[in-house]
Amino acid sequence: MNCPFCRNSDSRVVDSRSADDGTAIRRRRQCPQCGRRFSTVETASLTVVKRAGVSEPFSRSKIVSGVRKACQGRPVGEDDLALLAQRVEEAVRATGVAEIDAHDIGLAILGPLRELDEVAYLRFASVYQAFDDLEDFETAITMLRAEREPTGVEPGPVAPGPVGPPGGAP
Repeated sequence: MNCPFCRNSDSRVVDSRSADDGTAIRRRRQCPQCGRRFSTVETASLTVVKRAGVSEPFSRSKIVSGVRKACQGRPVGEDDLALLAQRVEEAVRATGVAEIDAHDIGLAILGPLRELDEVAYLRFASVYQAFDDLEDFETAITMLRAEREPTGVEPGPVAPGPVGPPGGAP
């Protein structure tokens, strides 16, 4: 890292701290030539490969803007969108790959979005799962309803047992 003041190619790390919920490291550096201090922020790079083959750096703001369209008119706030984008980024980084397809990011959005708002989920899923007709929507809605219903057997009313003293004696 070159010193931003004197352009010296050497610098010494004075202090390192975790930043951005542990996804980055903030370092205080000092230039041995001019003695001035400056900060750097280091993050592990994550590259998104678009459909056309073009690569670009991962951006939470692009996730937020894409999901915001699906959430139009829904009771979803900016904080909800920011949290969703953070969850998606954490999930993508947890895969351990440095390069990921944009389509895979869209699919990674589906789970957290479904938990946030089912209508927005259906809107978003119709694009990323390439819904072709109404049957695709019906299938998705049926799956959402099935997952919403309780899976276990709930106990019904208890039938009254025999009345009288234990052991059946009169």
